[in-house]
Amino acid sequence: MDDLDLPRPKGDAASKLAAEDLAPYSQDELTERIALLEAEIDRVTAHRDKASAHRAAADALFKGPGS
Repeated sequence: MDDLDLPRPKGDAASKLAAEDLAPYSQDELTERIALLEAEIDRVTAHRDKASAHRAAADALFKGPGS
């Protein structure tokens, strides 16, 4: 069975990160964490935009001219 066929586990990574206690982290560690999270936001946004463009292209192809 492909991993894609498996149900998603409950409680995604973002939820787990949001629940983590930040008190033990130094300011430098928090700054690094912010940079990593911003990079992940950029990656997810780019993937979403790519998927949206792919969907729009498929919709246009299957609707055909004049639809």
